[in-house]
Amino acid sequence: MRIALLARCVGPLLLALSSAATFAQAGSADAPVCSKDPLGGRSLYLRGTFNSWNAVDRQRFTWACNRYELVTSLQGEHRFKLGDEGWSADADFGAPPGAARSPMLALRGQEISRKFSGVYRLRLSMSPSLRTPTLDIESCPAQAPLGDTVLFLRGSMNNWAAVDDFQFRWSCDAYYLNVKVTGRHDFKLADVAWSPKTSFGADPQMRPAAGATGNLNAVFSGEHTLRLAFVDGKPDFSIGPKTFADPTAQQVSHPVALSLKFDSRAPQFKQPFGAVVAGTPIRYSLAADKGVDRVTLVIENRRLEGNQEVLEYSTLARLPMQRRADGSGERWEVTHRFEQIGVYGYWFEVQIGDAAFVYQNNSQAVFWTREKGSGGLGAVADKPASTRTVRRFRQTVYSADFKVPEWAPDTVYYYIFPDRFRNGDRSNDPRPGGGRTQDRYHDKDVEFHANWNSKPFRPGTGDGSDAHFNNDFFGGDLAGIIEKLDYIKSLGANAIYMTPVFQASSNHKYDTADYTRVDPAFGTNADFARLTREAARRGIRIIPDTSLNHTGSDSIYFDRFGKYASRGAFEGGKIRKDSLYASWYRFDETQTDPNKQYTGWVGVADLPELDKASPAWRDFAYRKPDSVMKQWLDLGAAGWRMDVAPWVPDDFWREWRAAIRAHTPDAITIAETWFDSSKYFLGDMFDSTMNYIFRNAVLEYAAGGNAKELWQNIELMREAYPPQAFYALMNLLSSHDQARSLHVLGWHEDSKPDAIALAKQRYKLAVLVQMTFPGSPAIYYGDEVSVTGGDDPYNRATYPWADLGGRPDEDMLAWFRKLTALRNQHAVLRRGSIDAPLFLDERVVVLHRALGDEHAIVLLNNAETERAVALNVPDRLRGRYLDLLTGERLDLSHRVMQINAPARGGRVLVRQK
Repeated sequence: MRIALLARCVGPLLLALSSAATFAQAGSADAPVCSKDPLGGRSLYLRGTFNSWNAVDRQRFTWACNRYELVTSLQGEHRFKLGDEGWSADADFGAPPGAARSPMLALRGQEISRKFSGVYRLRLSMSPSLRTPTLDIESCPAQAPLGDTVLFLRGSMNNWAAVDDFQFRWSCDAYYLNVKVTGRHDFKLADVAWSPKTSFGADPQMRPAAGATGNLNAVFSGEHTLRLAFVDGKPDFSIGPKTFADPTAQQVSHPVALSLKFDSRAPQFKQPFGAVVAGTPIRYSLAADKGVDRVTLVIENRRLEGNQEVLEYSTLARLPMQRRADGSGERWEVTHRFEQIGVYGYWFEVQIGDAAFVYQNNSQAVFWTREKGSGGLGAVADKPASTRTVRRFRQTVYSADFKVPEWAPDTVYYYIFPDRFRNGDRSNDPRPGGGRTQDRYHDKDVEFHANWNSKPFRPGTGDGSDAHFNNDFFGGDLAGIIEKLDYIKSLGANAIYMTPVFQASSNHKYDTADYTRVDPAFGTNADFARLTREAARRGIRIIPDTSLNHTGSDSIYFDRFGKYASRGAFEGGKIRKDSLYASWYRFDETQTDPNKQYTGWVGVADLPELDKASPAWRDFAYRKPDSVMKQWLDLGAAGWRMDVAPWVPDDFWREWRAAIRAHTPDAITIAETWFDSSKYFLGDMFDSTMNYIFRNAVLEYAAGGNAKELWQNIELMREAYPPQAFYALMNLLSSHDQARSLHVLGWHEDSKPDAIALAKQRYKLAVLVQMTFPGSPAIYYGDEVSVTGGDDPYNRATYPWADLGGRPDEDMLAWFRKLTALRNQHAVLRRGSIDAPLFLDERVVVLHRALGDEHAIVLLNNAETERAVALNVPDRLRGRYLDLLTGERLDLSHRVMQINAPARGGRVLVRQK
């Protein structure tokens, strides 16, 4: 309803004498028909390429009366869907087939594509049957009209105070506030200081106005939504039924429950810190005000098998905690010893009078990880009907004999997609219409780029390519890598990780045709051995890649197209029980459609899934003395990166690791996992993983994201991973499976020079983080000379060699070389210990590294301006420092020192002896 102004102007505090502007209450005809949350309390999220498809709180919808609503800022072209945390069957919404631009959504629909630029309000309206949802997306103003000013409802209902419970929230188009008030009340809308420009009452013309001294008046009867908008700069205020979706609404109000506190990373709440060796006792302590009756620590086993979709906990112990006095409050304490390796969950069940609560992990999303909660400070909630929804704190318990190769923390990887790096032997290039193995893609022709600097083909884009994916080639090979080993060495890298080089039909080679043979388009097995020898002469290790989860359909083992002399398990599209490889796969003879007679990995028929339980397959892969894994180690490989590790059973990896280590004790084992990989670091499976959590956190930080939020992803790994694994993580920023860093940071095909310059500046900051952080940095080929590109295939562009007409960015290359040199020269930047940041706010992160009596302080700043940091310098860190980036010398001899951090940059300070 609109305002009915009936009063004259009087002072805001002369309540007894005041007349007021009066509001008529909204009638029932205006009230929407409200219904219960159709998902029964489960949260719904906007999930897409802008948040790594995670369920993050900042993009969580709020149910309000009859719809879900979200206001969020989005930039760039993105794909997205709406889903709950587990992509449940009744909460996975996308576009109906063939209707990508329709507001209608469908369960299990397709990804929606849209270009964003600003702030948006998304409203998902639901039918009672949950079958006909519609999504409306509207643009919002770039900023609130009152800037950072905070408005409150101040009146007789709250003694005219500025109370948090009566704080308005700006949401897209107006300031909103939900209230639960009864009776007639005088009030105004005002900031804390009663500033004339931001205090709204009734003016002499009986309209709401800034600085007006007349009190507003309304009769309240329960729950309402107050709305203040600005139309042509003038305030427009209304009161109606409660319809505002307030994302900040607090669920728990009990004062004692709100006093509960536990921080998994603070020694006063949990000791020892982080992951522990099996058999280590851990002390837990929960703080609270007086009034708690009982606290129970609930310890649970997490099921350790399969991908992260398999997420189950079972109760291991319920431990009563003991109360002790702690100043004016209390401490509840208990000690537990974890005897077996594993990943455990724990949370606190709290009884206060008749009310039951849980103290659980926070709601922070971890990149790519289904399970929410980043560790650290937790949160209280009412005890749910089912403990399935409790967010567990997580505890990693690993084997006392867990060791990674001693060389791992000193590694800088150069990460190569072989077809696109360098063509060193043109005689083995794939030829369209040719008759050699490398000249055919399954039963189809190949495409070859005569121009090394052209874009990879993507069918359906009008680029002149055929209708098939992954069948275009540029001619990169092992000879090209050998030719450029000195370049790689000069970059500061001492290991090469390369995607598969074994025979396969595609350009990516994950559809293996023969595990025992280098693809003819890449060279020969002798070329592989020569590569490892030449690399070793330069102090460079070679890490190959393959999948033990699936082969190609066009392989000697499966042979769907009948191309090979050996009898494949599905030769010519028929099940061949007499094949030597028949037991490697699972077949369904009841099906008549060949595509349904076997399982393609994630539904892809070109990638028939292997039966990892098959003894014959395990013998071939790693058990036998001449097994595939051992063959390539004997040819000089320094370890293995394993594709799609979560789809392979854990017991397979345990056997595999034991076989690898028995054959080559210092070989490294690297998993391809994108999420919290704790279960792989118990000492029985892997040493390392491709660290996509690091990638996303660092790139979002470099793009200007909130450091306080993003750094929790880093702290989770520091807490959850055993130190030896944490220092061996492959810390990448780009990969062949994700858009390149410069694309993520804003350099697109249509970008203007200013946007390109900004993206480069941001990327330099990201690389600075990468090169000064524990773990093994991975440089994706071409990133060091500013190659950009979006999703596959454009992230797999060629290296722009100058002798082939390319234009490598020498400035960026110099930055990489400078940072790798610093890392290689200063062991403290590779092996130095690291704790929680010395300083952390929304923009600045200050880290301390220590190795014996060596100390380094790294300052990072993603703000667009220089920031002055007042740093508390612990006694052990005081002294004189050298900035390795600028050569400046600093004296940090006092307890509090001010240090300047450059805009979108940083400093690397090393203490001088």
